[in-house]
Amino acid sequence: MINELNDRSREIFREIVETFLETGEPVGSRTLSRRLSLELSPATIRNVMADLEELGLLYAPHTSAGRLPTDRGVRLFVDGLMQVGELTTDERENIESKCAGNGRSLSEVLNETTELLSGLTKTASLVVAPKSEAPVSHVEFVLLSSGKALAIMITETGLVENRLIDLPVGFTPSTLTEAANYLNARLSGRTLGEAHQAITEELETHSSQLDALAASIVEAGVATWSSDGSENMLILRGRANLFEDVDALVDLERLRQLFDILERKKSLLRVIEQTQAADGVHVFIGSDNRLFDLAGCSLIVAPLSAVVESKPARPLGAIGVIGPTRINYARIIPMVDYTARAISRLMS
Repeated sequence: MINELNDRSREIFREIVETFLETGEPVGSRTLSRRLSLELSPATIRNVMADLEELGLLYAPHTSAGRLPTDRGVRLFVDGLMQVGELTTDERENIESKCAGNGRSLSEVLNETTELLSGLTKTASLVVAPKSEAPVSHVEFVLLSSGKALAIMITETGLVENRLIDLPVGFTPSTLTEAANYLNARLSGRTLGEAHQAITEELETHSSQLDALAASIVEAGVATWSSDGSENMLILRGRANLFEDVDALVDLERLRQLFDILERKKSLLRVIEQTQAADGVHVFIGSDNRLFDLAGCSLIVAPLSAVVESKPARPLGAIGVIGPTRINYARIIPMVDYTARAISRLMS
């Protein structure tokens, strides 16, 4: 549709949408006549605005003679007229530092990254991801009291996964060492998923040459690390940011509806799952999706994927932000994209 608009219509439409994204206020013909680079009379501008309204790109709020973009109009602007911005060096370095392993667990990295993304974008941020599938660097068992041990798995990206396991009766410190050596020999440089089946088969056929106590410790460690991959984690941060610029009862009602959406995690997960099998950033604007229609909000989300040993990228989840329709798309889209790529490198 953007090709159907002449230069004059595009200029007027662009100014209305950019003003809306900046202020949230309707724009009238007199204001436009002063702000446009084109020399047009208010009457001419009104005629163009009427044409844009007929196309479904603008509408007139009942309280104002000005115009606001419809969801369809914002969609057209984002897809055809908007110039995407560039991240600053500080923003890139900040994101990279939060997405580094550095001895932290994946959940810690994701929590800190979503907090950062929420702060940078002034929206609510979210991430959906399973446990890391990065190659394993080292495995260790640390003896605790009361017949328990801490099973520690460190990935080559620096992530640390700690799990508490019960130890069999009659174990010795040398039993823990034997179990750790066995796992290090089979996991080093491979993902847990890649080695899981082979380890399980060895244990079941008793071909591992481990004694019974060491074998039970290995089995407990593999089971507890593997169990976390069955469910995706959903992390939401920064919901308080959505209260900014709320100055009307209608905005408060929409905010309440948005919070209801965030609480219904399964509905949100279904929307996010639509993005996981494709590349690039996806932008859902208001009525683009029934989940966000009444709430009047937008979701900007990018897939997370992992590449292991030059295999095709495998979808692992998604990260993004959710906020009012008039968020700063030009700034937020590259920020979400860069963050998704940084986390994907960590998980690969």
